[in-house]
Amino acid sequence: MTRVIIHGCSGRMGAALTETASQIADVQIVAGIDLHESDRPYPIYPTLQACPIEADVLIDFSAPQSLASYAPVAKERSLALVVATTGYSATELAILDELSHHLPILRSGNMSLGINVVQQLVRETSKVLGEQYDVEIIEKHHNQKNDAPSGTALMLADSVNEGRVEHLEYVWGRHGNSVKRKKGELGIHSLRGGTVVGEHEVFFFGKDEILSINHQISSRQVFAIGALHGAHYIAGRKNGLYSMADMVTERSAVTTLSAQRDQTLISLEHIPRDMALVTELYGALAHSDVFIDMISHTGATGGYIAIAFTINAHDQQKATSVVRAFQGAHGEVSVNISEGITKLSVEGPGMEFQSGVAYRVFSTMAKANIPIFAVTTSESKIDYAIYTTDVARAVAIIKEEFAI
Repeated sequence: MTRVIIHGCSGRMGAALTETASQIADVQIVAGIDLHESDRPYPIYPTLQACPIEADVLIDFSAPQSLASYAPVAKERSLALVVATTGYSATELAILDELSHHLPILRSGNMSLGINVVQQLVRETSKVLGEQYDVEIIEKHHNQKNDAPSGTALMLADSVNEGRVEHLEYVWGRHGNSVKRKKGELGIHSLRGGTVVGEHEVFFFGKDEILSINHQISSRQVFAIGALHGAHYIAGRKNGLYSMADMVTERSAVTTLSAQRDQTLISLEHIPRDMALVTELYGALAHSDVFIDMISHTGATGGYIAIAFTINAHDQQKATSVVRAFQGAHGEVSVNISEGITKLSVEGPGMEFQSGVAYRVFSTMAKANIPIFAVTTSESKIDYAIYTTDVARAVAIIKEEFAI
């Protein structure tokens, strides 16, 4: 159970956090900090210094100026932080940076899980569309919001630049009689009115086309859910500054498992290190219309290499003829054919940004005594060749390891 203190518990976000926490099993709010009393099911104290209750995480949804007062106390008590306040000054950001050397801190201008997925979409769109598209951002919020542009708009602008070679210069709205758009600008525009919780739209303007990515929030519960999941995530982490993207990518490290059965693994060893021979082998397989997958080459040892690949079982007769003929022409080559193989694919969009996924899969397989015969990897996918008889156990333990 993650024990949480809410800084700013009597405000609107404090109410949303309090209500939402009752629906999350692994988080408990044990106290609140606020100068104003309110009807909350936990004790409220005017300052963190005055609060005697032990906790694991402090969630701050108050004001930037509060940081200086609670930071020394959080450091003294080793309280992890979820910082959801926006509008920090350079001085306050420096305090957070220094504090992150002593505490794990999750900071985000927007605690919505969805907006952090939007960040990834914006980054990838910026990469694909390149330098030829003009980019503008419009953000809308309620008429009581203090800061402009919003922290989320700045996050999205940074995501645009992360996908570009040449970074754009941020321009805060436009006015006057000589404001023709200049190349290299990224316009950010703020609208304030009514009770709008939050809406952000990123526009990519090309020649004769417009692409936009939009995100709308209709309830503060969205922020509350993200912050409470963030509290559970940050508790017990190593000291450092974390983002919602870190949490999202960890949750999406592995999201999909698939199994391609009826595979055969063919291994050839003691092949002279001669690219002409390798070309000969692959050419013969291609000529026989044999589709090969999970190709691996070992480095040369004593002038020899080893090659392994998988094939569909229905191609086994053709492939066997090819590799036996190759072995006959080069007598020192040894061949091993393993039937009853399945290619187990482990996929997840967060794999690209998180290390250790392959290790976690290998370690769980090792504990279950499941042999792995071949591995191939890409940015977001790892394929494992295992015995088909082990697939059910492998799927079960990977699902348990990655909570899918």
